[in-house]
Parts: sequence; structure tokens; C-alpha cells
Amino acid sequence: MFSPGQEEHCAPNKEPVKYGELVVLGYNGALPNGDRGRRKSRFALYKRPKANGVKPSTVHVISTPQASKAISCKGQHSISYTLSRNQTVVVEYTHDKDTDMFQVGRSTESPIDFVVTDTISGSQNNDEAQVTQSTISRFACRIVCDRSEPYTARIFAAGFDSSKNIFLGEKAAKWKNPDGHMDGLTTNGVLVMHPRGGFTEESQPGVWREISVCGDVYTLRETRSAQQRGKLVESETNVLQDGSLIDLCGATLLWRTADGLFHAPTQKHIEALRQEINAARPQCPVGLNTLAFPSINRKDVVEEKQPWAYLSCGHVHGYHNWGHRSDTEANERECPMCRTVGPYVPLWLGCEAGFYVDAGPPTHAFTPCGHVCSEKSAKYWSQIPLPHGTHAFHAACPFCATQLVGEQNCIKLIFQGPVD
Repeated sequence: MFSPGQEEHCAPNKEPVKYGELVVLGYNGALPNGDRGRRKSRFALYKRPKANGVKPSTVHVISTPQASKAISCKGQHSISYTLSRNQTVVVEYTHDKDTDMFQVGRSTESPIDFVVTDTISGSQNNDEAQVTQSTISRFACRIVCDRSEPYTARIFAAGFDSSKNIFLGEKAAKWKNPDGHMDGLTTNGVLVMHPRGGFTEESQPGVWREISVCGDVYTLRETRSAQQRGKLVESETNVLQDGSLIDLCGATLLWRTADGLFHAPTQKHIEALRQEINAARPQCPVGLNTLAFPSINRKDVVEEKQPWAYLSCGHVHGYHNWGHRSDTEANERECPMCRTVGPYVPLWLGCEAGFYVDAGPPTHAFTPCGHVCSEKSAKYWSQIPLPHGTHAFHAACPFCATQLVGEQNCIKLIFQGPVD
């Protein structure tokens, strides 16, 4: 919908107002089959011509399914909390002229603004890779943005379906708060992590929390879909910051604010860095042939001049077929420069500008996938624990979602300049 050309970042005060962007981790600038309609790797949230936000109004306590149905058929937004077979609390929502609402989920129905499917790690070039059963909710979450400055964005678990309802069944975790209002959690939960210090080279990972249907913040459940909720964290809010991560149990999204993007590198910066590194004519220290990163449009096919690296030492070479050792694993080789044994992989430039914390030169590669970006960006993502499965966390490459390994999770590359 928005090509990179259209998305060159304009000053934040120009129309239309951009609230921010969601970028899906694990994709290097586009989905493997290309971005299509509401399904893409990056989604910009703009101020709507007319407000579509909603806010809670009337609460009904109902003892018959028929009465519950009658309220949910009124054409108004509502959230139903089924407490037992004969008791349901329905909270009606009314129009809010001060906010815009954007919904994210796996469903392709019209209420969903941004369609997200499960990210398969390392499947950049594999169109065949399919998830048999998705763990992402059809109506996973909603982001509500204030229409007036400073355009605060807040996240809530669950989204309204085509009938404008959110339905929390008998088995869903739900409760009544001390002030009387109902709240609940979705089956696999919506987790959020705000980095400490914003999204900069100095940032540190924050703590992962769970967001409730009404936007409160809780500590994590024991496992992803446990019945028992965590503890309320009163000192934290559901306000998204630049660099906040949103995990939908199958896909993780990065939130970038309009201001954060205004100061971030763009696709053009990354292309300029690629040309600069190629202009320095790095050479294979053994074959003495000149190496070059392929153009951003050709980021899936290994090319003849492509740089390769030994990920244990960082020495950059052209492709060659020697160095196999019978006592090592298939993809491990011995570096001819320093004799270190380790994975030998092609290097790919990280093309998704939203993942960069600075505009530094591409000097570091993630291990074991070989995606290359600036030192500060590589070190930032190397320390971020991302949810994996129902209760594991591990660092992953933001460009392909491959789990990182090795001492540092990334390596400084050692290029050899031209000999002439």
C-alpha cells in the first residue's frame, strides 16, 4: 500500500499526520512473496479523516444468552465477559471523537487494518514454508491513538470482530477489578516490552509484560495460555514508546513513532552505505577478486561477487569450496587467514531501515544467519530476548528471525581492501 518511495520520512508536522509504524520482525524490507494490501511487513498508522475510536459506556449484567445476543446485535461495539452459563457481563462501547483505532490480527476480515501471519524463522527465501496451526489470534490487538498532540498510542489486547464484538468465553482469564470494571486476557496473550532509554544505541532491554483487554499491565503468566493472570503492575502503562515490541505469539512487531522514524536512517541511507562499502572494493584475501553486496532488490539470490564470512573470526572472503574438515559439521570451515573453524555463510545487508538504532556503517554480522548492519544495531538486537513458543525467550536476527548463537550473537567483520 505504501511503497518505500512514498514513505520517505517527511517532517513530523506535515500532513497527513503519521502516528507511527509497525514493523514485523523477521522480514528484510518486504514479505517473501511481496507485500500485498493489508498483508505486508510494515504498516504506517495515519490520522484518519474521521475518528473511529470507541470508549466504554453502559454495562449490562445478563442472565440469558438471548439478552446477551440482543445487546451485541445493536450495531454498537461491545465486549462480552462470560462468567458462567447463566451470567454474562456486556460492556457497551460508544463513539470516541478524540481517538483513532487500528486493529491487528490474523483475520482478513474488514475490521483488521494490518493482517499478520506467523513468522517462520530463517524462511526469507522459502515461499513453501507454511504454519500448520497458527497461534496468532484472528483479532489479536488494537492500537488506539489520540487525534491531538502528542498523538499518544496505546495498546489493548483483543480486537473487535465483524459484528463489533470482543467475546471472552468461559475459559478465558477474566475478572472484576476493585473499581468494579471487568477485564480479561486473550488465550495466548499480547506481550509488550518497552526498551529502557528509548530506541537508541544506549537503550537496554526492558521487562516483558502482558497487556489486558482494557489496557492494564500485568506480569507474565506462568505459561502463555495459563488461566491464572500475573500481578498488576501499577507503575507501568500501555502507552507505546519508540522501540516498543509487541508479541502476538507467532509474530513480533516493532513500534516506531513518527519522531523516531524522522531521526532514523531511511532506505536511501542504507543504499548509500551499500554503495560506499562496494566503492571501497573489498577483496577476497585468497582469490583476490573484488566483492560487492548485491543491490537491495536482489536480496534473495547469492551472487558471484557476494561477500562470505567465517562467523567465528569475522574474516570476509569470496565464495570458495575449500576448508572442509572431516571432524567438523557440514557448514563449518577452517578460515584460511587464521585457521579458526566455524560457520561459513554468505553476507546479506539488513535492508529494513526501521530496525536500525543508528545510521552507522554495516560492520557487524549476526550469527549464524549473516545479516549485516551497524555495530550499535547488531549489539542492540543481540541483547533483546524475544518470546519463542509458549514460555521460552531468545535473541533473534530482526531481519530473518533466526535464533542467534555464539558468544556475542554477532561478529565484527574484517574486510580486506584492494591490494593495488
